[in-house]
Amino acid sequence: MIIHHLRNATFVIESRENFILADPMLSPKGALPAYTRLKHRARRNPLVELPDNAGSILEQVNFCLVTHSRKWGIKALTHTDHLDAEGIAFLKGRNIPVACPAGDASFMKKNGIEVGAAPGDWQTLAFAGGKITAVPACHGHGWIRWFMANGAGFFLELPGEPSIYISGDTVFTEDVEQALTELKPDVAVVAAGGAGLDAGGPILMPVEEILKFVRMAPGRVIANHLEALNHCPVTRAGLRSELEKQGLAAKVLIPSDGESLDVN
Repeated sequence: MIIHHLRNATFVIESRENFILADPMLSPKGALPAYTRLKHRARRNPLVELPDNAGSILEQVNFCLVTHSRKWGIKALTHTDHLDAEGIAFLKGRNIPVACPAGDASFMKKNGIEVGAAPGDWQTLAFAGGKITAVPACHGHGWIRWFMANGAGFFLELPGEPSIYISGDTVFTEDVEQALTELKPDVAVVAAGGAGLDAGGPILMPVEEILKFVRMAPGRVIANHLEALNHCPVTRAGLRSELEKQGLAAKVLIPSDGESLDVN
């Protein structure tokens, strides 16, 4: 298995004949509005372009995972850092089957996207020649979580490959702990940007929760959701420094945009 990290939470899992895209934010730099204007510097998103090799990797995609997308079914409230207009057009134009949380299936279909699997919480379904299990995600601490698109993480099992758990946008919860300790993924991907909006608490794991995630993960951890959005203050260098202080750096991969990781 090879993980091709593109940008933010967008990456591609290469597994034998399959290329499985996760959370496609494919807009050019600056095409989307700032997600916060007070807590963090107001800059249009994404902050960086897709890497030069993105096109050749995306050409091979034949499946997709979307961890979360809609809130109340309102298109204007779509979480565009995981599914933007360019991502929708890409999936529709190529008729790519998508796995999404059960609650997002009608939204996907309404937008002309083919739904290949839509598991409910802790449900396991067939997908991409293997199995996919939805792990509940909580997109924030405190009251803010009720206003977020609480989607799912995905535990993916593909024949002859390491198992992989993609946390999705979540803070650390009992469900996340259960995924790490009971499903025992060989590889775990954590959204590590520490995002926050102008009101409310953190909507992604703060650094202390990321460290807890890493400690509990049975195998290697890949940190993403970094240095691409204006509401995510955690940097690669800052996260690496914290991991080194805790003696955890050897366990964690922090890919650059465009980097490919062999996780076999």
